[in-house]
Amino acid sequence: MISKSLSYSIPAVIVLLLSSCSSMYMPNVPAAPMFKDAGEVYVSGNINLKGNISASGGLAITDHIGVIANGSYIDHKESPTNFAQKMGELGVGYFTSFGKYRNRVFEVYAGYGKGVVNEVDQRSSTAGQAVVETRDMDFDKIFVQVNYSSTRRKKIRLFGGDRSLNYGTIVRLSHLDMTDFKIDKIAAEKENNLFIEPVFYTRMEVGRGWQVQYMTGMNFGLQSNDYLKAGHPINSLGVLYKFGGKK
Repeated sequence: MISKSLSYSIPAVIVLLLSSCSSMYMPNVPAAPMFKDAGEVYVSGNINLKGNISASGGLAITDHIGVIANGSYIDHKESPTNFAQKMGELGVGYFTSFGKYRNRVFEVYAGYGKGVVNEVDQRSSTAGQAVVETRDMDFDKIFVQVNYSSTRRKKIRLFGGDRSLNYGTIVRLSHLDMTDFKIDKIAAEKENNLFIEPVFYTRMEVGRGWQVQYMTGMNFGLQSNDYLKAGHPINSLGVLYKFGGKK
């Protein structure tokens, strides 16, 4: 017969094993304004099933130079691990449109960001949820991304109107470096990693300047770490609005 103390320790071990497979970094939805002309403004918002909210904006300051800003927030409470993350980033880059009808856009951006993460592992007990381990991380982020999109020349008939569709690909390299890391409030060994984050999206026009978008992507870490590693895909639904520029 399994002793009483052992029966209580088994759930804790299982929680720790599961948590060792989780990642302390959840990618945000990258900005993809797909600018064509100076003066264009882009704003976007996305959310996924876990409640990760991402917002981004951008401005084309010349015919080929643009700036972008991103922010994301999640506070997901689900046994056995509660996960919370806040992250923000800024970037600057080059864009150009090409093709006979200027229906293709290429962009490249580089930028810097910062984030904070809190994870709490829990297990069920007779008194409710008991904390097994807490982890707190602050990190710096440097990223480079390439965006490409193509708009269908032929619109589709949907919801009583003709809707334009465009498809895009984003390939992002993100280097994360822990600036502070604590386990149960005690300083722990810091980690860093380089992530490859390919993202694919589809956008459909729903009004003048308005589009809905669906994004899906993956996250690959090039280093073998215990905590700062790949593990969260990008699957998000959102809306964007663009205005300004040449009429």
